[in-house]
Amino acid sequence: MRPGAAAPRYAVGLYRVSTAEQGQSGLGLEAQAASVRAFAASQGWFLVAEYSDIASGKDDRRPGFQAALTRCRQLGAVLVAARLDRITRRAHTLSQLLEDGVSIRAADMPGADDLMMRVYAAMAQKERELIAERTRAALAAAKARGRLLGGDRGYRPAAGPDAAAAALARRETAERAAHRLVLEVERLRAEGVEGQAAMARALNERGVPTPQGRGAWTHTTVARVMARSGGA
Repeated sequence: MRPGAAAPRYAVGLYRVSTAEQGQSGLGLEAQAASVRAFAASQGWFLVAEYSDIASGKDDRRPGFQAALTRCRQLGAVLVAARLDRITRRAHTLSQLLEDGVSIRAADMPGADDLMMRVYAAMAQKERELIAERTRAALAAAKARGRLLGGDRGYRPAAGPDAAAAALARRETAERAAHRLVLEVERLRAEGVEGQAAMARALNERGVPTPQGRGAWTHTTVARVMARSGGA
């Protein structure tokens, strides 16, 4: 680095979809990743790690979210998501993170600073509260008019649960998770880390969640991820 030059800024990407959002256009993990990578590059930041969750944004215990925070604190990195609600849907969680010194940015709000992030999060939470209030009022009005709400309305599906379709959905979810983990493995290779045992150590040091989201990486876990993707 030349004298007087600013130190490089590190960034950690965080991607999230809920179970219901997985098939919706524009909300996929791949689309979020592309948005964050482009944003980080435009800011001149080094994207050192990426994490993802398939869970509600109201769940602050998500393994990818927690691993991303750990990485940010280790490196003093900025936490970047495609949209603010991909990080959390809780305004108080966001405010606490900012109070704790975690810098947060969203690719769809490139000019927003920490103060603006707090304002946007508070506004989003208020809007969700208003929507919930309007929904409750509408349901109460419908009930007052004698409309049947909930319960058994006599509907029966034409067919029972499709076990084959459920198995296919589980397999596709596992394959997507494996693909994301293979990106981590390939990044390690590019950094000169070779051998499954060495990769396992590096993944543990970087706080990357295992495919099950619990436990530690081992050379066997690395081998399974690579085999699933055809990268063994």
